[in-house]
Formats: sequence, structure tokens, C-alpha cells
Amino acid sequence: MYQLFCDSNCELWHTTVKELGLNVISMPYTMNDEEKLYDLGEKHDFKGFFDAMKAGATPKTSALNEYAYTEYFEPVLARGEDIYYITFSHQMSGTFNAMKNVIAQLKEKYPDREIRYKDTKSISLGSGTITYYGALKYKEGATMDELDAYLDDMIEHTATYFVVDDLTYLHRGGRVSGAAKVVGNLLGIKPILYFNEEGKILNITKEKGMKKALATLLKYMREKGDKLNEYQVCILQADCEETANRFADSIRAEFGEVDIVMQPVGPVIGAHCGPGTIGLIFHAKEK
Repeated sequence: MYQLFCDSNCELWHTTVKELGLNVISMPYTMNDEEKLYDLGEKHDFKGFFDAMKAGATPKTSALNEYAYTEYFEPVLARGEDIYYITFSHQMSGTFNAMKNVIAQLKEKYPDREIRYKDTKSISLGSGTITYYGALKYKEGATMDELDAYLDDMIEHTATYFVVDDLTYLHRGGRVSGAAKVVGNLLGIKPILYFNEEGKILNITKEKGMKKALATLLKYMREKGDKLNEYQVCILQADCEETANRFADSIRAEFGEVDIVMQPVGPVIGAHCGPGTIGLIFHAKEK
């Protein structure tokens, strides 16, 4: 028997995680010198978080240390169970160096136990969508090998895009220069980001204005979407619910009554993309 783990950077909603019986590794962030762990929306004040960012607060994220991973994993191994951990993209954080060190140590201590992990090569509900469907397979009784194969296929067919509204936050993260931030904001430039096959987040294009940017996302969905009536379509919004609702309406107008899941962006992801960001995740012919 094995226990299935995910992390809070998959941003599945707290009720969904409980229904699926997932073990959650909580990722930390710091706001106004106070470290917190994201609770997957259970008690989080999303508006307060993004209002603070708009007012100039600079939240920071950090990696888990080896002690934290040991605290999550060892009790499961000690009671004779194995572990399968579905992670967010390893390209996005150094936290997985600590995780791998802990796994090596625990394998020496518990040689009869197995610890596997799968890099979804995405983040937020890009990772969450893969985790969600993987968890359904887990609940059906999938073996680790069967789950490996299923997740590999899901990773290859889950497309994740983000439109960033304000370049200030990408500048803080070192993704755009100061000059590009100033000029881009003045001109209303909206970068469209995506996750490549390695799990790196890259700028695929940019549009002038959010309306054009969302039209481009709709075009990507039109060109790349696959089995849209079989899999959830996820929309993420960072304190821009009205924009997200209009975007959802445009998706329904073109694709019919697809199953749309809409959620706020959490604080760890939001610290890097900032308020006004819109995300789109869908099942695709290719990632």
C-alpha cells in the first residue's frame, strides 16, 4: 500500500484534496515578515493578499528544508507504507534538492519501503489538474507503475498558460528588465507565459491589452485543445474575477458547456505573477 502526496503549489482546492484523500506538503511564503503556509483556500484572504501587493508589499517564497520533508515522509514509512509524491515543476524551485537528499536518507533507513515522485513540469492548477486525475486513478486502485504511465501521458497533454497584467512583478522576479517593465506597463503589454516540456516557464508571446491576450489564449485552446468534454478546463484569476468570468463565458460560447473550474491564484504563485493575472489550463493534443 502507498500514500499519495501532493504539494500546495498544485493549488487544488482544500475540499477537493480532502475528498481525494491526498497528503499535502504545504509550501511557505512570507508577507510583512510573517511566514505562512498556504491552506489551499480554506481560510485564506485572497483579496487582502493582493490588495497588500497593490499597496507595495513584497511577498517572498522559500524552499522547504530537509527537516520539513522528513516530518512529512517518515511517519508514513515508519508505519510500513510507501510514498508517491506528485510535485510541481522542479525547474521552479530549489526545494527538490532537499527533498532528494531526504529520500536518499530515508531509503537507507527504510530499505524495504519505496518512495517515488513525479514531476508534473507545471505549477498551480497545471500541476493540480495532473494531480487530480492521478488521484482518481489512485482511488481506483492503480499500482505505482500504472500511476507512472498514466501521469506521464497526462503531463504530455496538459497545457498551462498565464497572462500577466502588470510587469512589475515579473521584474521583481528578474524575468523582465526595469526598462521593459516601465515601457510595457505604459503600453499595456501583456506577456503570455507557458510551461515547456522541461517544466520551464517561458514567454511565448505578448499582446497589447488583456482583451487581445485572452483572445490569443482562446486561439491556443482552439488549435491545441483535445477531449475538452472529457477533462476539466481550469481558469485561474488573481483578484480579477470579473475578467475571469467573461473569459469563461467566451470559452462556453465557443466550446459549449465544458466543465470549467475557476479558482483564485494562491499566495505562493501570486507572489511571482501579481494581481490581474489570468491562467488557463486544458487537455491538449500536445503540451
